This record gives sequence, C-alpha cells and structure tokens, in this order.
Amino acid sequence: MRNQGVSPGDRCGIYGSNCPEWIITMEACNCQAVTYVPLYDTLGANAVEFIVNHAEVAIAFVQENKLPAILSCLPACCSYLKTIVSFANVSSIQKKEAEELGVSLFSWKEFSELGSLDCELPQKQKTDICTIMYTSGTTGEPKGVILTNKAIMTEVLSIDQLIEITDKACSEEDTYFSFLPLAHVYDQIMETYFIKRGSSIGFWQGDVRYLMDDVQELKPTAFCAVPRVYDRIYTGIVNKIASGGLIRNKLFQYAYNYKLRNMENGFPQDKASPLLDKLVFDKVRQALGGKVRLMLSGAAPLPRHVEEFLRVSCCSNLSQGYGLTESCGGCFTSLANVMSMIGTVGVPITTIEARLESVPEMGYDALSSVPRGEICLRGNTLFSGYYKRQDLTDEVVIDGWFHTGDIGELQSDGSMKIIDRKKNIFKLSQGEYVAVENIENTYSRCPLIASIWVYGNSFESFLVAVVVPERKALEDWGIENGEATDFKSLCENPKARKYILNELNSTGQKHHLRGFELLKAVYLEPNPFDMERDLVTPTFKLKRPQLLKYYKDRIDELYSEGKGAKV
Repeated sequence: MRNQGVSPGDRCGIYGSNCPEWIITMEACNCQAVTYVPLYDTLGANAVEFIVNHAEVAIAFVQENKLPAILSCLPACCSYLKTIVSFANVSSIQKKEAEELGVSLFSWKEFSELGSLDCELPQKQKTDICTIMYTSGTTGEPKGVILTNKAIMTEVLSIDQLIEITDKACSEEDTYFSFLPLAHVYDQIMETYFIKRGSSIGFWQGDVRYLMDDVQELKPTAFCAVPRVYDRIYTGIVNKIASGGLIRNKLFQYAYNYKLRNMENGFPQDKASPLLDKLVFDKVRQALGGKVRLMLSGAAPLPRHVEEFLRVSCCSNLSQGYGLTESCGGCFTSLANVMSMIGTVGVPITTIEARLESVPEMGYDALSSVPRGEICLRGNTLFSGYYKRQDLTDEVVIDGWFHTGDIGELQSDGSMKIIDRKKNIFKLSQGEYVAVENIENTYSRCPLIASIWVYGNSFESFLVAVVVPERKALEDWGIENGEATDFKSLCENPKARKYILNELNSTGQKHHLRGFELLKAVYLEPNPFDMERDLVTPTFKLKRPQLLKYYKDRIDELYSEGKGAKV
C-alpha cells in the first residue's frame, strides 16, 4: 500500500464477504495507520459508489466476484479511487477496463510482490480514525460512523475483561466461526478480540444453506449469531425432539425442567446437571459441532423462550447483548449463569454509562416505578460523529449523551430490556398510537411464521401484515386439510391465509394485544425478506420504507379486503 502512495490517514475500502484476505487487509490498514472503510457485501453499486466518493477512498481491496460491481461504478468515482486489489485473480479485460479510467488493478499475488519489509511503521495515536463504518440504515443514505483507535481497543479490552470475569478467557485452544458480515461492527469487534487472544478463526463458505454444515466441519468453541439464526437452530432441535416419539419427548422434558430449576436456583450451567448433560443434552450440543462453550446473540431481541431453551440445552453459556455501530458494538450484555437476565440485554459494560430519558408522547416515563424511556449512552467506546455530517451528529449527541432511539425498561436487578423503537410508532386514523416493533415481536411468537412485517398508517383504522410462513408448518397444514402441498400454492390459498390470520390474532389475544393491534388481513410471502431485494439490513432489521414500496400493491389489496371489498 505504501509503495502505491497510500499514506497514513488515507482511506482504504474493503469489499467482500468474510475471508482471510478481509482480515489481512484490515490488519494491514491498522499497522500502517490507514483508515479502512468496509463496503457492505450486500449493498448495490449505487451505495458502493456513494461510500467510495463520500469517504474519498484511495485504494480498495475487493473479492473476485465483486470486481464487476466495483468496475461498473468506477467512472463515477475514479477521481479518488486509484488502486484496486482483487482478493484473488483479475482478467486482462478487467485490467484494461480499469486502466482506461486511470486506475491500477492488481491480483492479490501481484500486489503482495510490490511490497518491502524495510518500511517503517508510522506512529499511531488513540485519537486517529481507525475505521469509518457506514451503517446500512433503514432509511436514506448510509451514514459514516467514525470510530477511533481508542474506541475500538477499549471495546475489545472490555470484552476481554467481561469474558474473563464471567466465563473463561479465550485462548489459542479456541476457534471462532466467522459468518456474520465483517463489514458490520458486531463481527469485526469479535474477530479482533479472538485475534488478540490468539484463537483460530474459521470462515464460512458464504452460503446460508450450508451454514450448519460449516459449523459441523469447523466445530467452533465460540459462536456469535443474530436471533434469526438462533431461532432456526431452536426450531430444528425442537422438531427433531418432537419426532423422536413420546418416551424420548417425556425424558427430554423431565431433563429440561430439572436442569432449568437448578439453574434458576443458582447452579452454573455446567454444574446444574452433569449426568443429564451427557445422557440427554449432548445430542443438542452436537447441533453446533459439539465443542461450543460460548454463545453470544446481538443485533435484535432474542425471544425469551429461545434464549431459555438454548441456555439450558446447549451445554454452553449464552449471553444476549445490545449495541449499535455508534457504540462500537456491544454496550450492554446479560451475564452467563444469571437466569434473571433472560429476556433482557443485561447491564452496561464497564466502559459505558447509560440513562433513560422520558418519551411522553409514547407514554414512557423514566421516573416511574418501572422506569421506561429512550436509552442514552456516554463513554469511551462511543463514535466520534458521522463523517462530514455534523448536522446528523448534533441530532443524536446532546450534552455528551448519544440518543439511541431505542426504548428500554429498567429491571429490578439493574438489567435493561428493549421494549420499543422511538421512531417506529404511528397513529391510526382513530387516534390510537401503534408501537409496531412491539406488536411484531408478539406475533413472532406464533410458531407458524418465520417473519412478519406489520403495516398501518394514519389514514386507516386497522393493521395489515406481510407474513413469511414457516414452510414445514404450512405444508403440514396442507396435508391435514387436503390442500395442495406446494409451498407457493399454499401461500396463495385463501384458506391458508385465513388459517394464518386466525392463528396470529389468537397469539395476539393470548399476549394481551389490544383490539386495534390485531390484524384484519395478511399476505403470505413464500420468499424470506432478503437483502437482495433491499428489504432488510445485513443484521435482518426490517427496512420499512423499502418494504412498503415493494409490497405497495399488496398492501392496497389487503386494505380493500379488510374493508370487505372483493380483492
């Protein structure tokens, strides 16, 4: 990089999915005081073009299959970008295409041979910008979150401290499974921690269909995931137990209740039922390769029943955390073996102060007997602002406190529970306020659905939803009711739609949703909400404006149906 004229403080883009080259590039930037700028593997050419220009990226390291995407936006960003390096090979046609625009294009091998070991490492300061991490965002253009060397290292050291105090420090004996996007702060911080501890890192193939095959091959000791992944693991294990027959089912339930009771009475997970761990729960542990001892969940709320099940049956400590790109990853974490923290994100890590601020328009009072309000953060791991956007920085950082936009409820044991999102609230035409994320979390407890997007607006008096059903559950219903068993056909079947709608509303009533929070109509979507259609972020948060744009016609039909008109 230095040979190509890249100097300390310059920006280097990294574009591709998780692989050793991604990490090697990141560490090269760290040692040369170059600011690295991750480009989301799932972002289209327009966003890549925006980030390259906005961050003034001078050099980019790119996965081989992403070269066409970076080359296609080159005419619009070659005023800054002068060097591209492939993680693998390049073709002569690609070289020529880049050279015509005044950009040098190298294979990984070619570029490696340009360097010299005589290069002196530059001095680095805590205040230097380590990375500018663009958040995918659920609305608008990506925002460049500035994270300094101090913020990154403070976060890594706090994780080191926390794991050492509450569990067992990781070492060269440990193996981490890398599959969450390295362009996202969650995985990047965790990989930096495992590099610090000298642990091994294994990279997935890059195909979610073979995720569990990769786990079986690698047999990691540490596993970090998002709730969507844990939910699938939970569903798979529960279905396998259910198909094992009555006696096995009863045995598992007895073992589960026995171990849960001991854990609730203060026994650590590994001492709550050692014999039952060997006889019953070891089979569950094998689902994650058989060696996992540390599990972390973040990016979205983990359903309480899933967290409890995995804590009890996986023979591993599981902690749920909460964080944002702006907090350099995790800023709250539940503690291993503290069962009262199930369903919460735990307590602030040692580098962070947190407070709640009342949100009167949503009925949240930080000074009530059960404090509720917007979570605000202050501390050494916070970001230094949004790159070139002081206006956006000033909107969220007030008197030194970062306003997260998330609504928390403080529990009696000092842990925090995320209950709502400040912005995801709207008013129905009759004047009732709807906190939509809370409602979606309730409906997500229905075992017939994989995911749900609930929609309403101030011109309508009721809610509708787009639902991705659980494939097996719907196909089983089709068999039992003599309907076509093809999943796509079932999603179009009016009887299936009515069945799912009734089950969702039954779940809602069971969990005390109010009348106006129940659904009037649903559309069944056979394909999961995905990043290819820009419907979710890389951490699977719903992108509501994009969902509305994509399903606009379906939403109109649902409202016609809900009002009694023929669809």
